[in-house]
Amino acid sequence: MRIEVSLSPALYPYRTIREHQATVAIDLLRATTAVCAAFHAGCSSVVPLDTLEGLLPYRELGFKLAAERGGKKVGDAEYGNSPTEYLRHDMSGIKLAYSTTNGTVTILCGADADITLVGSFSNLTALCERLQKENMDVVLLCSGWQQDFCIEDTLVAGAIIEKMKVSPYGDAATMAYAMWQLAKDDPYEYCQRCTHVHRLYGLGAAEDVRFAFRQDACPVVPVLKNGILTL
Repeated sequence: MRIEVSLSPALYPYRTIREHQATVAIDLLRATTAVCAAFHAGCSSVVPLDTLEGLLPYRELGFKLAAERGGKKVGDAEYGNSPTEYLRHDMSGIKLAYSTTNGTVTILCGADADITLVGSFSNLTALCERLQKENMDVVLLCSGWQQDFCIEDTLVAGAIIEKMKVSPYGDAATMAYAMWQLAKDDPYEYCQRCTHVHRLYGLGAAEDVRFAFRQDACPVVPVLKNGILTL
């Protein structure tokens, strides 16, 4: 098994691993953490969308809308991009149509893989167990911020590499693993310097930031198939 890291969706087309691969979409702050939280709270399915316009037809199909841009909930959507908000609700049986600034774009970017999974610290152990069972090469696709690199997603990639006990493949994976070695004793504290952490603090989302660094808080593994995330 090889594990490669794509540091942003902009770099994903240039990955080395292209066949018989699993892709893991990672947007720690906050989309992939929020998706795991929604499923953990009982959500039945999530349709990731890359535009706000794409959301509207789903309401007539019985979906609840979840929308975020720039860290803020959009318009009349029932939900935003907050994992702690989802966990405060009983989401049993709810279907979500979901669009965010970075995370849903990243999930859809990885849709061409043999299997596309959602990853975060929240589902770290369950995700790695699933990857072991799939037994194929893995591309860890970091969302970053508006196509640029970010530290927190890279740390999740490094944690996955360590937990899988596989040698990193390529310089980006080697860097992710090395960064994780520096940060793993307290990744939350390590990321206090991160741009997106400060952005979310400014939006009053400190609770979400803290929650995102809790390992195995939502032990579910959302899988994308035919454009729909389910368990």
